[in-house]
Amino acid sequence: MQPHRGRSGRIATATGSLALLLLATACGGGEDGKGATAKGSPTNVSATVAAVVAPARVEVIAGLTGCKVKIRTEADELREGVCRTKRGDYLITTFPQEKLKVTWLDAAAVYGGKYLVGTRWVVSAKPELLEQLRPRLGGEIQQLRGVGPTPAP
Repeated sequence: MQPHRGRSGRIATATGSLALLLLATACGGGEDGKGATAKGSPTNVSATVAAVVAPARVEVIAGLTGCKVKIRTEADELREGVCRTKRGDYLITTFPQEKLKVTWLDAAAVYGGKYLVGTRWVVSAKPELLEQLRPRLGGEIQQLRGVGPTPAP
């Protein structure tokens, strides 16, 4: 039987796991296998950290983007926080389950637009700001189609 570790034990385990991940990421190769990305910049540790810890907390994602977030929605199915910065305003939404994120994206598709989407999180902002945030957070920029006629070329 394993002893009960309690909250401090879980925090220590999570911290140790994150430290190992950061070490492995810093020492590992980038997209070209030479420890750097294709553009020659160092491997992006922030995006790797976001992929590991971001699903749980809006505050973690906001911290990675340099924002002090204001929580706007606190519900069982999602949490939303607003960031107001010099670069622009954006909304960070996290979900306790991936299927809730998929449902949210399906509903947002009615409005169209681009979103930065990661594991159990979505960032809503102007497309140029999403491009700036992506290197820090990782994820994929997704174009959602709106309802109604599309504008003529």
